[in-house]
Amino acid sequence: MRRTSSTTRQHPLTGLVALLASLVGLVLAGALFPAAAHAQSPRLQATGLHISNGRLVEGNGNDFVMRGVNAAHTWYPGKTKQSLADIKALGANSVRVVLADGHRWAANSASDVADVIAQCKANRLICVLEVHDTTGYGEDSAAGTLDQAADYWIGLKDVLAGQENYIVIDIGNEPWGNTDPNGWTAPTIAAVKKLRAAGLQHTIMVDAPNWGQDWQGVMRANAKSVKDADSTGNLIFSIHMYSVYDTAQEITDYLNAYVNAKLPIVIGEFGGPADQYGDPDEDTMMATAQQLKLGYLAWSWSGNTDPILDLAVDFDPKQLSSWGQRVFNGANGIARTAKEATVFGGGSGDTQAPTAPGTPTASVVTATSVTLSWPAATDDVGVTGYDVVRVSGGDETRVATSATNTATVSGLSAATAYTFAVYAHDAAGNRSARSAGVNVTTDKAPATACSVGYRVVGEWSGGFQGEIKIGNPGTAALNGWKLGFAFADGQTVSNMWGGTAAQSGGAVSVTPASYTTTIPAGGSVTVGFIASKGTTNTAPTGFTLNGSTCTTG
Repeated sequence: MRRTSSTTRQHPLTGLVALLASLVGLVLAGALFPAAAHAQSPRLQATGLHISNGRLVEGNGNDFVMRGVNAAHTWYPGKTKQSLADIKALGANSVRVVLADGHRWAANSASDVADVIAQCKANRLICVLEVHDTTGYGEDSAAGTLDQAADYWIGLKDVLAGQENYIVIDIGNEPWGNTDPNGWTAPTIAAVKKLRAAGLQHTIMVDAPNWGQDWQGVMRANAKSVKDADSTGNLIFSIHMYSVYDTAQEITDYLNAYVNAKLPIVIGEFGGPADQYGDPDEDTMMATAQQLKLGYLAWSWSGNTDPILDLAVDFDPKQLSSWGQRVFNGANGIARTAKEATVFGGGSGDTQAPTAPGTPTASVVTATSVTLSWPAATDDVGVTGYDVVRVSGGDETRVATSATNTATVSGLSAATAYTFAVYAHDAAGNRSARSAGVNVTTDKAPATACSVGYRVVGEWSGGFQGEIKIGNPGTAALNGWKLGFAFADGQTVSNMWGGTAAQSGGAVSVTPASYTTTIPAGGSVTVGFIASKGTTNTAPTGFTLNGSTCTTG
């Protein structure tokens, strides 16, 4: 079974989690990280990426702030090469790569790991390598130990040696569940010491217990002792933020505790979509990481068995989910905040930005796509690529990247007006001024065959649960859709799964979730929702899909 994510989906506690997390924060806020924690004995200085004054820096002393995602290499090895290229093209400067040591999943060989490192370097990405077999140890009987993971890393010593500028070693993913999480500390210290005794000098990353979320504060309370056990001092802590972190206070309290104690930390995984345990506050996670200049690595590029966490649908960078758009193109997102490592040339002294590209022109306009071309930009060193953005008022969203002066933008809505513009960038990360915009109106959509079944699942005073089954009786799969209908009695949708609702008066439009985007030929998808109602709850009498009237039944 493919691992879905590092969320608390396997968590036996639900409503208590947020309460306990906040209580832990209150108890620990004044007790952890006393002033004496700042005093450190002299340590050996690692080459390459290392820790200085509580921060991750490169070999030349420049700050390096991770802005990237997780990629599930060990389960989808055939997708890794293209995935890394796509992740880089969307602006990331780092990637956390899932590996296996052979305890739970087939071990990634030395040659395979060497190839992953080479691919990361070829794409100018700092690579965090992690062993996933340790996930949930103590609670999940299939999980391996940190000691076993340490042996795996030592067995790769010849492959890892000399890569200190380019990789970080995450000993083991979420290496303790919720059963006696205090047991996490001693094995973590032992694993760190074992790696250093074997001569590995890379920066080491340490994941938290409680399935990575540290909701009982064990890592937070013991961070200094773990850090002090590292003979080099080059150790960074990783917190995984999912539904435990659903308030701004929990997030800011946790991250500031480390920063104030000058203990390095990164958000090694985080999610935005709500799950059955809560709704993570990803906006605060990303904003706080930007404010404190901390790294973050979103979970995950693609391939989750629970696809709401896929940043890209079916590994396709042209089909970013709403979660993917948020991470890459939203406020404090990767496209706006990532800076390439100087070891690859980022910040190398080239400070001159390219000239603005010429005004784009549109061709091959369809109902869902448009091809754009523009006069090339120039640069004193060389233009390395272009970013195409959709402009809406004062906002813009990156919709395509290209190494040449042409690109196709897909995933558009039919009969809709858009404005597009282009930026150029060079190898040092300098970005040009934005080109002038081009206005494009997509073609009308061809008639779409569709069927809709609507039913009330449950009803109570003031509210009800509804379900809409959307069928595709056609002979070809339907990729992308927009459902329209209207309520007659003042019903208002408050929550929806399987899609996203927008409502104006009684009119409701629904766009798909990442996992319902495609309706197979002869198949269907289902959308559920909760809505408020008055004394009358008449069902909608008509539905449209992409503007075409659907049969009902």
